[in-house]
Amino acid sequence: MASKRIAVVTGGNKGIGFEICKQLASSSHDIVVVLTARDEQKGLQALHKLKTSDLSENTLVFRQLDVTDPASIASFADFIDTQFGKLDILVNNAGITGIVIDEGSLSLQPGENAGLKRYMNKQSMLQTYETAKDCIQTNYYGTKHVTEALLPFLSLSSSPRIVNISSGVGKLENIKDPRASQMLSDLDMLSDEVVEEVVTGYLRDVKDGLLEEKGWNVPLSAYIVSKAVINAYTRILAAKYPSFRINAVNPGFTKTDMTRHKGMFTVEEGARCPVWLALMPDEGSSGRFFFQMEETMF
Repeated sequence: MASKRIAVVTGGNKGIGFEICKQLASSSHDIVVVLTARDEQKGLQALHKLKTSDLSENTLVFRQLDVTDPASIASFADFIDTQFGKLDILVNNAGITGIVIDEGSLSLQPGENAGLKRYMNKQSMLQTYETAKDCIQTNYYGTKHVTEALLPFLSLSSSPRIVNISSGVGKLENIKDPRASQMLSDLDMLSDEVVEEVVTGYLRDVKDGLLEEKGWNVPLSAYIVSKAVINAYTRILAAKYPSFRINAVNPGFTKTDMTRHKGMFTVEEGARCPVWLALMPDEGSSGRFFFQMEETMF
């Protein structure tokens, strides 16, 4: 097992996460993929499905992980330590939209963001303070806390990789609060403390009913903010760990449960770039943002 690369994929029981697990496990005989899911039964079902699709049982393992539960994260870190003693690849995929959706019509347009933006405008969406808080807790803090718990094991790898699944709506151009946008744009001053200030300020505005006043005239604002700060966190991590390859990726508006299967890309297409980043060579980019195998602007 020591000679094999160990890859962890959060939220791997369905959608893009499931496909990332499948592609990683299919890519090489020297990778063991740890598929994680919050729901143990769904995770085991996903594992069984993968193992019946011509994948070796030796390349796939399931372990329960709730990225919002500190005890679950600690238990998972102990599992990695005990079973493998190191980690080579971490794909932070687990995430939620932070809204309740009443489905409406959907018309897709070409382009990196157009489909998702049209989807956002054509759906009836409800975002409350609680759903916004849950979105930030899962998408940002979940990613951060899992990463921090696993960094000691990634440091033992000869080629550590972190891939953070983001979104095109997390681009800085979509942050409507000018102060938050400026804080996240200033790369020289970017830090964990700055990101924390942006997140707490946003949630305070949600609670106080100030979103429209701050320029948020579109739904899904918590999701947008959560992905924008994931992008910022990616840049912070890459600066802290120059020997790692750490990148964020927009998989595109993909046909998954999250989009009610009305996306522009298949899960195979959505998973292709995250897998490419997970397997990138040592001289590859770090601290960058990718879409469809090409670097894009934050």
